[in-house]
Amino acid sequence: MTGFNKVILIGNLTKNPELRYTPSGTPVTSFGLAVNRKFRQGDELKDEVCYVDIVVFGKQAEHCGQYLNKGNGVIVDGRLQQRRWETEDGQKRSKHEVVAQTVTFLPKRQESGGESGQAGQADEPYEYEEPSH
Repeated sequence: MTGFNKVILIGNLTKNPELRYTPSGTPVTSFGLAVNRKFRQGDELKDEVCYVDIVVFGKQAEHCGQYLNKGNGVIVDGRLQQRRWETEDGQKRSKHEVVAQTVTFLPKRQESGGESGQAGQADEPYEYEEPSH
């Protein structure tokens, strides 16, 4: 059976992106993403936050490193990956992260009484086209 590995997340950056380069010169940017979920439990409205590590490669990594900051909203479309390594004292470690294929920047939220008067549209993403594979 063939597997299917696709992740789409909408959230806010938890810190400024970190741009670095591999020894071969490939740009790599990593950042944390907070994905919020509101739900009702009985009469109470609850908030749940899931924190996800994101990795981006290539030209898109440079754009993320240059234009994104802590708190910015993004749509991440990618795949889930598990990294495994061994610490210096021999302990095995692993973590899951999302390798982004596309990162779509969301418009900044406008404060109420903003210049354009379109605060209701602030949560809408820019035009988003499904990437061709």
